[in-house]
Amino acid sequence: MSQSKKLRATPLANPFRVVLLEPEIPPNTGSIARTCAATQSPLHLIEPLGFRLDEHSIRRAGLDYWHLVDVSVHASWSAFRAAQPDVRLHLFSANATRSYLDADLAPGDALVFGRESVGLPAWLLEQHADTTWGIPTLGAVRSLNLSNAVSIVLYEALRRSGALDRTFLGD
Repeated sequence: MSQSKKLRATPLANPFRVVLLEPEIPPNTGSIARTCAATQSPLHLIEPLGFRLDEHSIRRAGLDYWHLVDVSVHASWSAFRAAQPDVRLHLFSANATRSYLDADLAPGDALVFGRESVGLPAWLLEQHADTTWGIPTLGAVRSLNLSNAVSIVLYEALRRSGALDRTFLGD
């Protein structure tokens, strides 16, 4: 069976960063990691994590693309900020009052998402009220799945930045 070429785009020189604050559910993080690999977006995981990242756990979860992801693990929010002091932050919350479609997303920005069960902490949302965004829904659901929310925002950011304007068929 022959391998067909895949639709590709050129990675950004200064990629968007995906930040997960205390993620709890391994399959969500795995799905987000796959999206990060597909978009060449670094993934920052802020502890505590609701799962282990050792080689056995990753292999058992079937994350055969994990080696393609630029993953950084930070012990705390302050450790993440110390490692990324100048990065612009955009926080995403189901309780936001402004749409992510109004966000001024630019390459290099950090897209910050919270825990599946409770989202981002109130203190963090208060500190960054001017850059907190939500994804509008048309139905009466509490929130979107975390991995879906990351994909929606990240691909919109890539589209706006022009990263998806020129596509080609490649390996």
